[in-house]
Amino acid sequence: MAVLHQKSVLDMIKEFRRNWHTLCDSERTTVCGADSMILALQLSMAENNKQRSGEFTVSLSDVLLTWKHLLQEKLNLPVENMEVIAHYEDIRRSYDNFLKNSNMLDLIDVYKKCSALTSNGENNANISPNQLRNFLSGRQSAEDDETGLSVPKSPMSKDNQDNEKAKLLAKKIIYSYLNLLVNSKNDLALAHILNIPDRGLGREAFTDLKHAAREKQMSIFLVATSFIRTMELGGKGYAPSPSDPLRTHVKGLSNFINFIDKLDEILGETANPSIAGSRILSVIKMQVTKGQSNRDPFYKAVEEVSQDLDLRIKNIINSQQWDLAVGTTDISPARPKSYAINHGTAYCGRDTVKLLLVLLDEEAASVPTKNKAELLYDDEYTIDHNGTSILTLFRSPIQVNNSLVKPLRERIHTLMEEKKIKSWKEYIIYT
Repeated sequence: MAVLHQKSVLDMIKEFRRNWHTLCDSERTTVCGADSMILALQLSMAENNKQRSGEFTVSLSDVLLTWKHLLQEKLNLPVENMEVIAHYEDIRRSYDNFLKNSNMLDLIDVYKKCSALTSNGENNANISPNQLRNFLSGRQSAEDDETGLSVPKSPMSKDNQDNEKAKLLAKKIIYSYLNLLVNSKNDLALAHILNIPDRGLGREAFTDLKHAAREKQMSIFLVATSFIRTMELGGKGYAPSPSDPLRTHVKGLSNFINFIDKLDEILGETANPSIAGSRILSVIKMQVTKGQSNRDPFYKAVEEVSQDLDLRIKNIINSQQWDLAVGTTDISPARPKSYAINHGTAYCGRDTVKLLLVLLDEEAASVPTKNKAELLYDDEYTIDHNGTSILTLFRSPIQVNNSLVKPLRERIHTLMEEKKIKSWKEYIIYT
């Protein structure tokens, strides 16, 4: 059933793109697919737990329970007698704020916005709330297991498993680079690629960026960009404070920002969107496979995924739908006059952005991952490529400092006081 409704979901997203100017504030708003939705929910739940108990963590069973309730509640389907986790309303607010701050809309938001286009509230994409719920939950039939855990598969060799995982990782990385290029506020996309390839930007660097972004109420990418621009161009008196934690990561952050700048240059300076898309994919491929052997499964997977996307770009450009979309969506303003400053680069990047959005929208309409445990918690394979699970990355590493570990003298003094109190209590009891 999920596969059957995939086309309807994609049609719904296309309807949203055709009417973006009346449905959202930015043409670069990206759509959050099913897998990203549950990742965002997991982070929102972990953040809520941290605020209440000090632990940035959440169990799989709680995520699946809340996921089921979220789908019902957001789609205005019956929630009576459904089990709901404590503090659900706080979690829901955190989830909504995460998407808003990341300039993303989830598939249910897109559905609601498309429904609002017609006076009778019917969605032009021809998909019902129940069908969308079934698609997002990954149900294959009405009797399908609702736990969200994986369905037993046919045995697969170790090599095939590695190749499959490598391809999924390659897709995630390449799509995350494209997503960040289109939507620089997408913290989820940035988390996937900040340290791929290895830039020395591990959990500590991500934590420092996350804290700075929260303090300044900016996206993580904008914080990193602002820091590097200030370091490179600020001059004396404008440089970041010597005590700024980001100074420790200046080399890696500079590498990352300069690479995104390179992709932006291709986006803005290559008039033909097909050529621009191919060049962007080629540069990403070279970057993420740097130092890899061409016999490595990950190298082969990146090669395969980039070739598939390059072919898809050419098919989109050659399709009648693309010509119609470019000519009628009213996304781009009129082309600047030939005598205008930067008249070429001021216009050509918009068509490439629209092209990349088509790719990203198709990915957002992908059938959700069935094995939620692997999606949300599995670090085993990605760690070989300098990655980690999103939950682990967003969880601040434990720092040994005076606020967490008391000085030896203070600990000894406390222990002696506790012994004195215990001895005094024993004396009172026996006398």
